[in-house]
Formats: sequence, C-alpha cells, structure tokens
Amino acid sequence: MTLDLSPRPGAAPYPAMLRSQAVMELRLLSRNGEQMLLALVIPLLLLVLGAKSDRIVDLGPGRPIDIITPGILALAVLSTSFTSLAIATGFERRYGVLKRLGASPLPRWGLLVGKIAAIVVVEIVQLTLLSVVGLLLGWQPAGGVIVVVEALALVVLGTAAFGSLGLLIAGTLRAEATLAVANLVYVFLLVGGGLLVPLSRYPDQARHLLELLPSGALGQGLRDTFAGLGPDPFSLIVLTVWAVCAGLLVSRTFTWE
Repeated sequence: MTLDLSPRPGAAPYPAMLRSQAVMELRLLSRNGEQMLLALVIPLLLLVLGAKSDRIVDLGPGRPIDIITPGILALAVLSTSFTSLAIATGFERRYGVLKRLGASPLPRWGLLVGKIAAIVVVEIVQLTLLSVVGLLLGWQPAGGVIVVVEALALVVLGTAAFGSLGLLIAGTLRAEATLAVANLVYVFLLVGGGLLVPLSRYPDQARHLLELLPSGALGQGLRDTFAGLGPDPFSLIVLTVWAVCAGLLVSRTFTWE
C-alpha cells in the first residue's frame, strides 16, 4: 500500500478560516493593555463609584445604582465596538496588515466577520461581568426575560452603530489621527454624551441633541428598558439610522492601505 504524499494546495474551508481569524483578533485585543483598560477597568471603576454617585453628581430621582448600571453597560459597548476597534484597525491599516490579509485566501468580508466575532466575545465578557458586579452592588433591574431580549436588541444596534463609526474613522484617517479622534470621542461621550446621566437631567436644547446621538439613544434606551418601561422606539430608530448610514459610508470610503 502506498501513501499519496503529493501536495494539495488550496484554501482552507471558510468556517475554518473565519474561526482562525476570529481567534487571532481576540488574542490581539486581549494583548493590548490600553484597550483592556478601556473595555473593563474604567467601566468597573465607574460602576463602583456610581453606587455612591448621589454624592458626586445629581442623577435625579431613583436609586443611583439602578440609574448608573445601564449607562455603564452602554459605555462598555462604546469602548469595545468603537474605540478599541477604531484604534486597532487604524494601526493594522498603517502597518500593512489589512493589505496583506486582503491578498490572502480569506475574503475581505471574512476579515470583518473575524473582527465582529472578537468584539462580540469581548462584549459578552464585559456585560456579564459588569452585570454581576452591579447586582452585587444592589442593582435591581425590573422585568424578566423580555427585558433581557430588549436590552440585547439595543446592544446589537449600538454595536453596529459604534462599530461602523469606528471603521469609518479607521478607514479614512491616519493611524495617529484615528488614535486621537477615537479617544477624544470616547472622553466626550463619557462626560457629556448621555451615557451615564439620564437625558432628563440635561437642559432642553442639549437633551434634544443628545437624543440624536448613538450614545444618548443607547444609554437612555437601556435605562428605560431596565426600569421596566421598554426601549423607546425613537432610540431604536436613531441607532438603526446611525448603523445604516455609517455602514454605507464605510463601504464607500474604507481603504485597506
């Protein structure tokens, strides 16, 4: 009996390529200390401080932990799907990583699927950990399974909106500019983007503007959902519009080198 040892060149099956790409993207994310700081440490720190936020900032009527926890979950989505994705993609583009991957058997849509899969895994870890810590600190979300489903719908739309915006920045600006813009936007939305503080605490003109931002829509949408009110349809519409419009711009403007 003879063995056929002749080479058989060819690409691996798509599922294997996508799985390998997702694992690689996840490893790259986990090895980046700055991104892990944004993704986990800062939201956790703010969550712990938020339990006593009545001594720091006026969040309005209600228990501070019930108001701040949904905002922290929204912040986690922002940090991973926007800031971390934009910075990582920007430097991969600068160093020619995207160009080389684009020439591999892995299709370009496969590269995006790998990035999305890694982001989803990180967000699952983030949201689970933050929810557990929030519950330990006394968070009492209203409702049952339906609330979880509504919250997941908001998170998916928020991830799509922020992820598209992150790719839009990373695919059009230089890496250094992407780093600066992504961090500035993160700080701006953290401080005054309607993520942590209810929109009702802002002046009327500012509130109307923040309702149109993905940060305000996601933060307020999660607060309303976990308060048992259900997501505001306007929040869902805002997030959907941002996701679709930014996604279309990415498809037209993103360059791989």
